Amino acid sequence: MTQPSPAQKPVPKSLYGGTSSRRITVRDIAAAKERGEKWPMLTAYDAMTASVFDEAGIPVLLVGDSMGNCHLGYDSTVPVTMDEITLLSAAVVRGTKRSLVVGDLPFGSYQEGPVQALRNATRLMKEAGVGAVKLEGGERSADQVELLVSSGIPVMAHVGLTPQSVNAFGGYPVQGRGEEAAQQLLRDAKAVQDAGAFAVVLEAVPAELAAEVTRSLHIPTVGIGAGLDCDAQVLVWTDMAGMTAGHVPKFVKQYLQLRDLLGDAAKAFAEEVVGGTFPAPAHTFH
Repeated sequence: MTQPSPAQKPVPKSLYGGTSSRRITVRDIAAAKERGEKWPMLTAYDAMTASVFDEAGIPVLLVGDSMGNCHLGYDSTVPVTMDEITLLSAAVVRGTKRSLVVGDLPFGSYQEGPVQALRNATRLMKEAGVGAVKLEGGERSADQVELLVSSGIPVMAHVGLTPQSVNAFGGYPVQGRGEEAAQQLLRDAKAVQDAGAFAVVLEAVPAELAAEVTRSLHIPTVGIGAGLDCDAQVLVWTDMAGMTAGHVPKFVKQYLQLRDLLGDAAKAFAEEVVGGTFPAPAHTFH
């Protein structure tokens, strides 16, 4: 009996925690929307962390330009470069087997127009091996989305609070409050859907508006600070795991205090070194 080709393999019954040996694809994401299945997404920036999330069954990993804040030491996402995104995206791809890896297009890599977007998205696909790319903007980025999709590159869009526009926003305010702003956000979401995006991130959007957008679209919405009614939810992993120092956004839930745990482990190591108890005989060659 002949085996089905990869394109003919059945979609998994569940995105989260599934056991299929192949990678999640945008077709699987679309099928989950049809089933009404909610699914989780996390960021990842290195092979080891990505492998943990992949083994945990997280179906989609975003190599976000959030790496600027939580991994590279920048004050915002704006300084992140294509070289940095490409390097870390490749690491995440190497560390995973099942997750759909989405690589972010950083600030300045697609704003010039569709041709620039295609050039840089192609680089992420070819050099890093990502399965999709993400870019910010609604109506203003629709032409970029359309060219990428028509060229065979799946696109996840991002509307609402778009962190690359921090200087224009003057910070990170909630988006879509008021009738005019709400209608613009809805137009933005529909514009990227019509351009061919397979999903759209809604960031820092009132829950009622996010619910309306989700009902209005046939592609899934991925919420981050957008309430419970989105089709999926995403968090920056260092926020989720309690690695982030100081203030975290209201929409973050910390499921672990990893910063404290790592600090305690480092102190325990240091004290054993200073006290002369490490390395013990069990850790010594003779």
